[in-house]
Amino acid sequence: MKCDHDHAKDMLKHLDGMPDDVLLCDVSDLFKVFGDTTRMKILFALYKNEMSVNAISDCLGMQQSAISHQLKILKDNNLVGNRREGKTMIYFLSDDHVYQILAQGFEHIMEEHDL
Repeated sequence: MKCDHDHAKDMLKHLDGMPDDVLLCDVSDLFKVFGDTTRMKILFALYKNEMSVNAISDCLGMQQSAISHQLKILKDNNLVGNRREGKTMIYFLSDDHVYQILAQGFEHIMEEHDL
């Protein structure tokens, strides 16, 4: 299903010509973060629910240390946020942009595969 909204037109409104190399490099680095299957699993686990490291670890069947390492990368790139509940850190997607990026990526792939 195609969206009627023209995202390219919106983006061009905010840019005068070609973005500079620093901005393009930053965007490229952001998309590299999405290039890891474990990080994508974590992002999709957090898509509907806020979760602790232990809950993510149980959900994905992975060791807590591996999850913590990937959560740090996601947090450093402002894709997830966290808050403390007692002694437990709760993780969540940082903002609506992250939800949109994930939804658009899934929509693109599902359309490509006629799903």
